[in-house]
Amino acid sequence: MPPEELVRLTRRRVGARPSLSLGDGPSGPPALPLGRAHELCGPARMILAAMIAGRAEAAGAGGPVLWIRPAHAEGRLNPDGLAAFFDPGRLVLARPQREADVLWLAEEALRSGVVPVVIAELAAPSSLTRVRRLHLAAEAGSEAMRAVGGAPLALLLSAGTGGAQGVETRWALTSAPGGMSGDGGRLRPRWRLELLRARLAPPRSWRVRWRGRALAAEAAEAVGPGSGPVGGPVGGPVSRPGDLGRTQEKVVQDGAVAGPGSHPVRDAASL
Repeated sequence: MPPEELVRLTRRRVGARPSLSLGDGPSGPPALPLGRAHELCGPARMILAAMIAGRAEAAGAGGPVLWIRPAHAEGRLNPDGLAAFFDPGRLVLARPQREADVLWLAEEALRSGVVPVVIAELAAPSSLTRVRRLHLAAEAGSEAMRAVGGAPLALLLSAGTGGAQGVETRWALTSAPGGMSGDGGRLRPRWRLELLRARLAPPRSWRVRWRGRALAAEAAEAVGPGSGPVGGPVGGPVSRPGDLGRTQEKVVQDGAVAGPGSHPVRDAASL
């Protein structure tokens, strides 16, 4: 990318950047700025990535959802599990052999301006330089998508409590005390969504449910001393914190990629 292009992109007004709402009410979590890279961590980070992809789909974002996971990653994405969040027919799966190619693929997809959601699974939190490159690639993609009023979104999936430097926001999703809640005669998982880092908002957490392609907030709480670590109990005891998150993660990750009654997944290697 020419130096003058980098200067022009970095001078764009932050206030003009579009955003993606995660919920359907004012008491829920803040919107995600588009055209930027965000980090997702916690035992249910894959679930959170699928939720955000579903929110983008509900907001009218067309095009593929590119999910990049290293070839050595355990498990497989299950389209039938993903169908609870977004149309798995939009999923394009990339399985690079080298770790370095994960972020390279993410950069190229963001810059193209035709991929609204890019999800990258990382073996370790990314460096400041690599995250800045993702921001610039996403801004370049935003220019290409301006005609349709959209902008790409990069989601970096990191283990543990994350730690990628320079990300716009950092989130964690874990199971909440009580585990399940009733909704219209159905039992739905109850989650604890934490905003761990943001440029323009303080740390905070919410108890949420996935309902109607949106995160419905049940309660909000501050994050601070005594609130517990990521994945720990808040407001009541649970026998093994995070177990529901790990169990639900298997709904998305395990199972046949293609088989009787399942949805097809496009492999990037075959495109």
